[in-house]
Amino acid sequence: MSTDEHPAAATAGDDMPASFSFSIWPPTQRTRDAVVRRLVDTLAGDTILCKRYGAVPAADADPAARAIEAEAFDAAAVTGGAAASVEEGIEALQLYSKEVSRRLLDFVKSRSAAAKAAPPSEEEAAPKAAEGEAVEPPTED
Repeated sequence: MSTDEHPAAATAGDDMPASFSFSIWPPTQRTRDAVVRRLVDTLAGDTILCKRYGAVPAADADPAARAIEAEAFDAAAVTGGAAASVEEGIEALQLYSKEVSRRLLDFVKSRSAAAKAAPPSEEEAAPKAAEGEAVEPPTED
């Protein structure tokens, strides 16, 4: 392969390779957008999480995914900050990943608990009355 195919292989002199910079933290906006898209797919798609806790409507999944990602990024940025080495960048990226996962799980659990705790709406109660379940009017004593 020639040096034209791999610019990183180009040399500054005959015996000295050119240096290049590699940074793993912070992730690029493109990477963060990919995380949001994956979160939306996870929240609204046919996933184990949706089967257990219920799917999130697509209209609600996008803003929730963006909030989860932003909060996870902020939490990792506080700890990771400007990573001085690749190792520190990897640690910050791992923290970011764990925060995304934790916040995603917290979101679906809280949403599921709220849905279970909410009283049935009038629309949900009406079919039960039509199916023959006794709906007693209030009595006046």
